[in-house]
Amino acid sequence: MAYEIERRFLVRGEAWRPHVTWQRRLQQGYLSASAEGFTTRVRCDGDGGAWLTLKCAASGQGPVVRHEFEYAIPAPDAQALLALAPAALSKRRFGLDLPGGDWVLDVFEEANAPLVIAEVELPAPDQAVLVPPWCVREITGEGRFSNAALALQPLAAWPEQERRQLIES
Repeated sequence: MAYEIERRFLVRGEAWRPHVTWQRRLQQGYLSASAEGFTTRVRCDGDGGAWLTLKCAASGQGPVVRHEFEYAIPAPDAQALLALAPAALSKRRFGLDLPGGDWVLDVFEEANAPLVIAEVELPAPDQAVLVPPWCVREITGEGRFSNAALALQPLAAWPEQERRQLIES
């Protein structure tokens, strides 16, 4: 069984930029997303890579641990699936050189701009993490910040007061 062990954080400012080791643009389409947290995602990167991913909650594991099954697929198939996806988003992903796990940072585009979220993948759910000061709030387990939720209900569709509070906090 494949697991994704991940914590997520809202980011403020640009202090993360010196830690960048790589970047790529991602397009993600959500073919299905249930209230129970099961999602089917297609992802294309700017380098011709494409994947189909199935995710769901890991019973009794809390919000940090999820089942994840990811499969490389031909890029033309992924593009066709993206065109069929009822919800999609675009973002620029940056790999970060930080201790304690595999860190990435997503700068969301289009209807989800100016949202910035950092994620750290961990080897174990109880692994201690040194959280950088530019990670201003942990959002692990907050459903509205999942990529599937942001594709279905982008930041631009949130009530203005919520958007402003999120951006200014």
